[in-house]
Amino acid sequence: MQSESMSDWVFFRRVLVVLATMAVVYLVWRIAALFFLFFAAVLIAVLLAGLAGLVAKFTSMSRGYALAASSVTVAAVVMAILGLFGTQLASQISDVFARLPEAIEAGGEQLGIHNAFEQIKQAISAEGGGQLLSRVASLGYTAIGVATDLVLIIVVAVYLAADPRLYRAGMIKLFPPEQHERVGDALNVTASALRLWFLGQLVSMVLVGVLSGVAFWAIGLPSPLGLALVAAATNFVPMIGPLIGAIPALLFAVTQDLATAFWTMVAVLAVQQFEGNLITPMVQRRAVDIPPALMLLGIAAFGLLGGIDGIIFAVPLTVVIMVLVQKLWIRETLGEKTTIPGEA
Repeated sequence: MQSESMSDWVFFRRVLVVLATMAVVYLVWRIAALFFLFFAAVLIAVLLAGLAGLVAKFTSMSRGYALAASSVTVAAVVMAILGLFGTQLASQISDVFARLPEAIEAGGEQLGIHNAFEQIKQAISAEGGGQLLSRVASLGYTAIGVATDLVLIIVVAVYLAADPRLYRAGMIKLFPPEQHERVGDALNVTASALRLWFLGQLVSMVLVGVLSGVAFWAIGLPSPLGLALVAAATNFVPMIGPLIGAIPALLFAVTQDLATAFWTMVAVLAVQQFEGNLITPMVQRRAVDIPPALMLLGIAAFGLLGGIDGIIFAVPLTVVIMVLVQKLWIRETLGEKTTIPGEA
């Protein structure tokens, strides 16, 4: 009798474990969007904290004043760039989107598809005025949501960067006391690796944008500055992003003539080869070197989990996982020697 009750309790406990696991998985899936917003804030906070550390190191400022000076400097640089090039950039980006229907039509004609843009519109639009109005309204709410998310990310990032030790200590307390030093060291190395990756990616994005802009201007494509910004922004997602960023330029080239399309294709391939074979290896040598297969797996996995948000932040999240596995498992658990990005 006692053995039967014990077996029933073991079975019941296993059922509870399975149900709890399913509940955790469901919760993670439901709050995936919030997780990616928080990670974006962490990424910006790591960069701001690094800049504040440099300012405090080379000046006599306290950390709070150094963070304020760094944040104001970054904001001033962004505002200055927008002030100098904002109007031209906005008009060129608007021109990019205004010309896209014509470019899609021309590209479709080259492939033997007539009225390609109209077919795309019919495929993605709903029938009926009420449904169309609801879609327009949903787009408006989406734009408001994006603006709200950006404000939330910036505010959270500033709070995290202002007192990182507070949040770091809170994270460490989630683990047993004997693991506090180990977890704290892992968090420090992970933050350093993220900072290196972020700075390296910014360098790569700027160089790709400059090279693409010069090439598109020399070829004679319309709105070369807007096309260069698209190429630079999409380069934030390695491997897949450059392919997506090249589509508007190729579509614009098709609307002109075959020679322009040919030289645009050559320019896109040349910039991608230069970025992949020279810029990225040089940057990763001083930043974080991620194996290409691991990068693709990370993009696929986080894309399935979070959609477009997961794809955008897949590579830095892969950096975090790679650093933690190398440090906590390969080196400290298995005892294998390995080089960990972000270590002093």
